[in-house]
Amino acid sequence: MPFSAYVQSAVFFVLAVVALFGSAGTFAIAVFWIYLAILAAIFIASILWLDPDLARERMRPGGKKPPLVLRLFSGVLVLHWIIAGLDHGRLHWSDTVPLWLQYLSLIALAGAYAFCIWAMRVNRFFSSVVRIQSDRGQYVVTTGPYAVIRHPGYLAGIVVVVASGIALGSWIAAAFLAVATIPFLLYRAITEDRVLQAELPGYRDYAERVRWRLVPGLW
Repeated sequence: MPFSAYVQSAVFFVLAVVALFGSAGTFAIAVFWIYLAILAAIFIASILWLDPDLARERMRPGGKKPPLVLRLFSGVLVLHWIIAGLDHGRLHWSDTVPLWLQYLSLIALAGAYAFCIWAMRVNRFFSSVVRIQSDRGQYVVTTGPYAVIRHPGYLAGIVVVVASGIALGSWIAAAFLAVATIPFLLYRAITEDRVLQAELPGYRDYAERVRWRLVPGLW
């Protein structure tokens, strides 16, 4: 993985730590520590297992800076950490999430991140933007989770944004993140599928074999 990816991952992790504990005003929140341990494990797994060329593509898709919408998406994540910290640690607006549900959401969060890592390991064209990567020799990937659904990354993303605020014990943070991001993720899934069917050789045939975009039997 490129050195800049290490730096970016470390900075993002530090942002999570500062946003959660800084806004909470205390380090004595166990679910925050577990949440951060999951993030750390995912960052380490990404460094160890992902194709370095894919890391470069995700950081600078097509050799360009990521679009503004992706930077805004990261900002929304940080803001929901701040909301969760304020809610759970200081202001107690909506920190009534049952402990069992918080731990169940932590499991869902870890599973979704692991599922996404699996998809990225199988698919070296897992870019951060919608584009046909002719410069990288893109072809249709049909193995791993792609044998069952066409867009496992978006499914993982939706599970993450639904589970994250709940795992952190804040209904408000959960609602904020879901409302701010799920429409975007669904729009991206639909747009990307259309682009791939129109422009990537073999994808239309693949889409006829693998009917489901995100959830088998549903959509």
